[in-house]
Order: sequence, then structure tokens, then C-alpha cells
Amino acid sequence: MMDLNLSAATPAADLIKDTTEATFMQDVVEASQTTPVIVDFWAPWCGPCKTLGPQLEAAVVAAKGAVNMVKINVDEAQGIAGQLQIQSIPTVYAFWKGQPVDGFQGAVPQSEITDFVNRVIKAAGGEAPADTLNDAVEAAEEMLTDGQAEDAAQTFAAILGEDPLHAGAYGGMVRAHIALGDLDQAEGLLNGAPIEISKSPELEAAHAQLELARQAADAGPVADLQAAVEADENDHQARFDLAQALYANGDAEGAVTELLDLFRRDREWNEGAAKTQLFTIFDALKANDPVVLNGRRKLSSMIFA
Repeated sequence: MMDLNLSAATPAADLIKDTTEATFMQDVVEASQTTPVIVDFWAPWCGPCKTLGPQLEAAVVAAKGAVNMVKINVDEAQGIAGQLQIQSIPTVYAFWKGQPVDGFQGAVPQSEITDFVNRVIKAAGGEAPADTLNDAVEAAEEMLTDGQAEDAAQTFAAILGEDPLHAGAYGGMVRAHIALGDLDQAEGLLNGAPIEISKSPELEAAHAQLELARQAADAGPVADLQAAVEADENDHQARFDLAQALYANGDAEGAVTELLDLFRRDREWNEGAAKTQLFTIFDALKANDPVVLNGRRKLSSMIFA
């Protein structure tokens, strides 16, 4: 397993604290005169808060002292919550020089939390820390693209050893096992994913790729299915099976074309199977893939025509 050579982070106890209405001025307004302070407004009964809090703490610790974090229970600080017009929780504000400079509401993916922390650091004139883990993820993705699935899996595992909630690394490890043909292991990893990242886009994409990989195992011969469609253009099952076979053989664009044609002919066939399969393919591919962009555009034009 690879050594990521990550430097030790500043202890969380030195960066993160709880505050109250009585100490808010000292812990946030005054403290932010020298170092930006991120304030997490939460409550014990708030489910999303339990997910966001640890993710935000991890990003603050990773910033190694460039930003501090304060947590405040809104049930015990209703005056502060009212002054800052906190309408829902979780709500996160960043303070610099005593003033809020950035913020967001609700639970968001880890990548967006990291981007938020980096923006706050830069707004205060600091320099965001080198993104060593994401650099390692990019390297592992290159290995996977180059067919080095075993090496990629080991690299993703090493990253998760440093950050068990890194959705990109977790999704990558699942996809590495799919590439190795170990679909049961991939499914086991997805079923055992930490709840904090289980609904992340990276794991949703891995779910879609696993579903398509299982379909590929049962896909029929492309030539036979093409002949069946040519013999009867209204044989919807043959066209659907052809799309699965095309995707299994690496022709995502061809698969999308056939599914769009099927949707155009009968969008309700088999309980909307064509649209469902299209969305599965879109989820499995990168969002900026031309196949996805063109496919979504054409599907939308059909739906709203």
C-alpha cells in the first residue's frame, strides 16, 4: 500500500470549540480579527447536522490552522440565531474581521465543504493547503483509466486510510473492483459505505456502474440484437437489449442513441424502462461527458416537446 506522506494535522482540540451566547463575541467576533472562524449552527435533534458537523470538522483540521471552527447549539442560543436570521439548520457562516463573509445551509458533499473552507482561507488572504488527498485520487483515477485496477484499488484504500469519508476515493475503490470483475466485493463496499457519504454523487455513480456491469454479464450478442431490431423496428425488448449490449461493449453513445429512439417510440414501455436506463448511464458517466450532455439535451427536448 502506498505511503501518502501526509504531514500531521493540528489537533482538533486546538481548532474547534463549542461556544454560547455569552462567549460568542470572544470566540467568533474577536477571534476572527486574526484568523477566520467558521461557525456551525446546529441542534441535537437535527439529523443532517450529525452528518455535516464531522465533515466540516475534518476539513477544518485538514486546513492546519488556517481557519478555526466554533459550534453553537441554536436551542441554547436563540438570541444569536435570531440576530443572524438563521431560518433552518444546519447553517454555516464564516467570519473574518468580525463580519460574516461566506456561508451555506444544509448538508452538502465533502468536496463542497472543502471548497468552502478554501474560499474562506483565501478571503482572509491566506493560502489554501495543498490538496494532497485529491491529488492522490487523481493519480489513482489515471491508473484505473490505464487499466491498472489493482494498483488503483490499493491507492484508493490508502487514501481512505487517511480520510475514511473521502467520497471520491470510496467511489473509486468500488469502481476499481468493478474493473477487476469482482462485482460482489464492489456491492459489499457500497452496502457498507459510511452513511455520511452513502448518498454522495461519487457513490451514486459507482452504484450505476455496478448495475450496468451486472447487466453486461447477461448482455446478448450485438450483431444478433441489431438484426432483430432491423427485422422489426417496433421490437422494443430487442432494442432495449441492444442498448445494454452496446454499453457492455464500450459503446455508450450507441446505447444512448438506441434508448432515445425507444423512448421516442414508446416512452411508457415497460414502465418507462428506456428513461430509467438512460439515467443509469448518465449517472455512471462523468457529468461533462459529451455523451451525457448530448443525451440529456435530446431527452429533455423529447419530454418537453
